[in-house]
Amino acid sequence: MLPKAKLWLGLVVAALTLFSTNLQAAWELNMTQGVTQISRDTYDLHMQILWWCVAIGVVVFGVMLWSIINHRKSKGAVSATFHESTKVEIIWTVIPFVILILMAIPATRVLTEAYDSSESEIDIQVTGYQWRWEYKYLRQDANEEEVSFYSIMSTSREEISNDLPKQEHYLLDVDNPLVIPINKKVRFLVTANDVIHAWWVPAFAVKKDAIPGFINEAWTIVEEPGIYRGQCAELCGLDHGFMPIVVHAVEQEEYDAWYAEKQEQARVTREMANNVVTMSEALENGEQIYARNCVACHQAAGTGLPPAFPALAGSDVVNGDLRANIDLLINGVPGTAMAAYGRQLNPIELAAVITFIRNSFGNTTGDLVQPADVNTILQEAQ
Repeated sequence: MLPKAKLWLGLVVAALTLFSTNLQAAWELNMTQGVTQISRDTYDLHMQILWWCVAIGVVVFGVMLWSIINHRKSKGAVSATFHESTKVEIIWTVIPFVILILMAIPATRVLTEAYDSSESEIDIQVTGYQWRWEYKYLRQDANEEEVSFYSIMSTSREEISNDLPKQEHYLLDVDNPLVIPINKKVRFLVTANDVIHAWWVPAFAVKKDAIPGFINEAWTIVEEPGIYRGQCAELCGLDHGFMPIVVHAVEQEEYDAWYAEKQEQARVTREMANNVVTMSEALENGEQIYARNCVACHQAAGTGLPPAFPALAGSDVVNGDLRANIDLLINGVPGTAMAAYGRQLNPIELAAVITFIRNSFGNTTGDLVQPADVNTILQEAQ
């Protein structure tokens, strides 16, 4: 064998070995069967239609192959000269029509069930932001505390930049997972605040576009307790892949306890909005909020990534008028990546992060913003 041929053969063998050892374990081409009845129905429908298509392909290409072999020129075959055939026209119209009807019957049944979100027992509004999800549990009683929170990816920037080893659920973990009870019909009202997102949890067979100004509905009944993960399935901009979804499905008793705890936290937060905080408390809390919400764009040292993300260190805005700085954080900057945090953070968090940026990165305004100050501005804007 020639040296060049041996080289190519070696490369092919090496490539096949790499594929079989390292990639084959993750070679998953099919849909997941999921953990809900509708996800299993969707999977069964998919497999049924797939095998029908395989059978059609076998018949069509089998006839073509047989014709090519048995009616080739070398065997003396002569092309037919007929023009038009009513019988053939009817056959190749009726057969596909019947096949489509047979496919439409089970597909319609599954789609009708998938879109029926009536008689839900829990309603949750899901709002997409760049790059986080907001979950708001719609209240059954107007007097109860509203449960609403944001879910943000918890994978550290050090893991993303390869400064730390990647964890098991790299890019698929969040700080505040969505919690739902098992065996209850949960309806999701999906929308967005800025650009188009898509809320997708494969195990539930739920994938809905989140479009600003529109509300799309989806639902699920999870039968098994567990942790189920998904992602934003729409190309929503920079860091699109850093917008995971985590759902904890738990027993009813555990859900009730979690929900009661969230209501208590909401009550405490509402009452604390009138408390007076010290500079040290505000700086400590503000640093944590900055690391969770702002560091990706404005960087740990406040240097930013100009021109898209301006520096906070030495910024005229940060060191300028306090009210204008608060308004900017609350309302964002339309047409830029600077999001409006008026609804994403509560008054305590807004006051803390403003205090932090105005007294960090070399900025020395000395301003101490109180939650009540921010709360007043928020109420004026309503």
